[in-house]
Amino acid sequence: MKRELASIGSRDERAQFIARRFARHLRGRVLDVGCDRARLRQLVPGLDYVGIDVGGTPDLVVDLERERIPFPDREFDCVVCSDVLEHLDNLHENFGELVRVARGHVIVSLPNNYANARRPVERGRGTVGHYGLPVGPPADRHKWFFSLGEAGEFFTGQAGRHPVELVELFCIERPRHPLVRAARGLRYSREAYLNRYAHSAWAVFRRTG
Repeated sequence: MKRELASIGSRDERAQFIARRFARHLRGRVLDVGCDRARLRQLVPGLDYVGIDVGGTPDLVVDLERERIPFPDREFDCVVCSDVLEHLDNLHENFGELVRVARGHVIVSLPNNYANARRPVERGRGTVGHYGLPVGPPADRHKWFFSLGEAGEFFTGQAGRHPVELVELFCIERPRHPLVRAARGLRYSREAYLNRYAHSAWAVFRRTG
């Protein structure tokens, strides 16, 4: 999997990354699935933009664990779904929904849970973000735990299950000093390195059928 360096520490920074990195795809009618505060609308002026989410300030409140995406087939030129599917029990069904409502591109990201869990597990203390056992019901919880490699395999496999082709697949690692990255690269295989240090996997699909 190709690696890119970027620092994404908040939802706003993720929206900025999407607006910059995928500008060539963000044209026409765009659906932002899990839009939160719909930052893409301000970052990419001129879009025919629709944001859906169960919280935040979406154009339309949609609970994807109980509802289908409420739009016709092939309604959108581009569908964006960043760090959303891991929150849903019906992850695979919802990937199919992203494809169904797209007529052009589908942009999806998934987190690398191995990287998030590595330090607290090695230390034997601390919490793993979006997991654990809080006293009260959490507002934001992941329902799937997987490595970067598994995320890549999931993306690669969707071309055989849906009418799409995978046109781009890459992961993001936070910037580190080149000597630090080189030392880690010598210690770990490529797969182990990415599972330990890359924080998310990204895929761009093109609708084919």
